[in-house]
Amino acid sequence: MSLPYEQWREELTAELKDNILGYWIKNTVDEKRFGFVGEISHDGEVRYDADKGLVLHARILWTFASAYRLYKDEAYLKMARRAYEALNEKFRDPVNGGLYWMIDVSGQPAQDKKQVYGQAFVIYALSELVRATGDAEALAWAGDLYRLLEKHAYDPVHLGYVEALARDWTETPDLSLSGKDLNERKSMNTHLHVLEAYTNLYRVWKPEGLRAKLKELIEVHLDKIIDSSTNHFLLFFDDEWNSKSDHVSYGHDIEGSWLLWEAAEVLGDEDLLPKVKEAALRMAEATLAQGVDADGGLFNEFDGHHLDDSKDWWPQAEAMVGFLNAYQLSGDSRYLEAAQGSWSFISKYVSDREGGEWHWQVTRAGEPVRSANQPKVGAWKCPYHNSRAIFEALERLNLIEKREA
Repeated sequence: MSLPYEQWREELTAELKDNILGYWIKNTVDEKRFGFVGEISHDGEVRYDADKGLVLHARILWTFASAYRLYKDEAYLKMARRAYEALNEKFRDPVNGGLYWMIDVSGQPAQDKKQVYGQAFVIYALSELVRATGDAEALAWAGDLYRLLEKHAYDPVHLGYVEALARDWTETPDLSLSGKDLNERKSMNTHLHVLEAYTNLYRVWKPEGLRAKLKELIEVHLDKIIDSSTNHFLLFFDDEWNSKSDHVSYGHDIEGSWLLWEAAEVLGDEDLLPKVKEAALRMAEATLAQGVDADGGLFNEFDGHHLDDSKDWWPQAEAMVGFLNAYQLSGDSRYLEAAQGSWSFISKYVSDREGGEWHWQVTRAGEPVRSANQPKVGAWKCPYHNSRAIFEALERLNLIEKREA
């Protein structure tokens, strides 16, 4: 272990407070209108007229609610409240329930479909606000969203959840999450984040129905989404869980490994825990063997023929947590070294020390990719992956150090 735990924690805390949370407080509040600006380019240009994303605002709420829960800094609570107000007053559908996918700067729906992934992130964020403040209104809203998903998006025949529905929760042909995703009925990504949302909701609200759904979701991941022959996630499916893609997403694999274990721990089902532990370690091992570069960075994807060896910001964040989790589960020092390698790569190449926050992508050689479609802030570029990675790493390093002492 070349980096002492105390030094690692100091570096993580400085990155979190100064370069991530501080950046968002200083640069992203939309004082001209409401909520937060929809986009800031890689070079810092604020695009005030950009549409505002549901995921962006939900992830800001989650990030700053979590930061307030841990640090009790009123500046963090102010950011969380601002995100909550935007979601409640602008994104919320007053007629049909749920939230719009995108809104324009006047507060009107730009894309009014009910993307299940987006609804899940709001549940996740509201649950975190409840953990931080005990907000009864936020808990009631999270419960309403949970019931809407179970009523309209759940597949009672084949299990799981459809990708998207129309504004009024009827069927829609427009299912895909983004321009790079397949237009299929079900996806790993949506199920992983419904799992994440239901896990956080179950921390603060424990009806028996939610417990059953969380258990079922864990089992769906084990039975349908993890490819037992490769220990990677399958990515896209039809209603009956026939796989529609052979791509490997290393970031999702390592993220899923620790989120599945977190869900199983929160659920506390003694029969599931050993199964999930085994699956999580198999996925971490496959990612370590195939996805990690010599410099500690995590490759993006493998499509069965071609390796995308560029390195986006979020897989690096998830790798640090996922490998720390695997070390906690196994005691295998290779995972601790891999987690430290992830942090070293982030610190050296991904963190933007001059402009603040993290670069969206760097090349295999570590050079930032300065592209118009890879902004510093945007519908997908949010403070959630990197802040969460540090929240998790700080907690896990404390536990590891205590165990080793």
